[in-house]
Amino acid sequence: MAARASLFGYNAPMFEISECLVLASQISTRVKGRTIAKAATKNVEHKFVWHNLPPEEFSRLAKGRKVGESVVHGRWLAVSIEPGYVLLFGECGGALRFEEAGAMRPDRYHLLLDFEDGSFLWARTAMWGAYELYEKGQELERQYVKDQRPSPAEARFTLEYFKGLVAELARLGRRSAKSLLTQEQLIPGLGNAVAQDILFEARIAPKRDIGDLGAKEIRAFHEAIVGVVERIAAAGGRYDETDLLGKAGGYVRVMDKAAVKRPCPRCGGKVAQAQYLGGAIYWCPDCQV
Repeated sequence: MAARASLFGYNAPMFEISECLVLASQISTRVKGRTIAKAATKNVEHKFVWHNLPPEEFSRLAKGRKVGESVVHGRWLAVSIEPGYVLLFGECGGALRFEEAGAMRPDRYHLLLDFEDGSFLWARTAMWGAYELYEKGQELERQYVKDQRPSPAEARFTLEYFKGLVAELARLGRRSAKSLLTQEQLIPGLGNAVAQDILFEARIAPKRDIGDLGAKEIRAFHEAIVGVVERIAAAGGRYDETDLLGKAGGYVRVMDKAAVKRPCPRCGGKVAQAQYLGGAIYWCPDCQV
């Protein structure tokens, strides 16, 4: 997904699974163990930001509890608030920041957690997102988290599982490779931006019918999904996203609008561009079939 201008004047694509993995790791290492002195939800209105509790109840329940481990569910980040609760960040795009004591405080936010040592965590959404507090276990019943399929970050996202998913979808009718990656969260955590590089690495054209893929192509497709997600996370996220400390990620996409001006990095062919399934696609017709 291309970067978009936000309501607050900065670019904000949506967090995908790789960025969520980066944020989860940073919260677990930098924020874990800190005690919440004060908690507040949005001080600026945004009709596409969701909270499941009234501000007063959210503040009362969070106060005095400690930040624990973080777990990723696709594009949803679940942060343990101990004892007994989970703070769920969902489908967000914008800023999620941790600041040490003495740092400048945000003038606008959709979530603000002040810790007893003076540090704080804040979030601000550009497009849409959820900041919700649940009793532990209840977050798994939340729409879009409940019954979520295996994600590329999970051990259960095996080649055998992926083969079964492709076969299941092919039996239901025609479905393109891009559709598998980007629609209905069939593979949780993926979006249009990362899909382009996955398809390039797998040498599969975006409009290719997955029912026509052979065994070697399905294996390459699976390896590309897992490999690209891992590389983006290892690089700290995409270059147009920022982490918990405000640092931009180091992963530069191979296939995006800039690629149209350059030869294919694999075969030298001319990179093509089109609109398809609600977004742009970029591919090399010479080596993606």
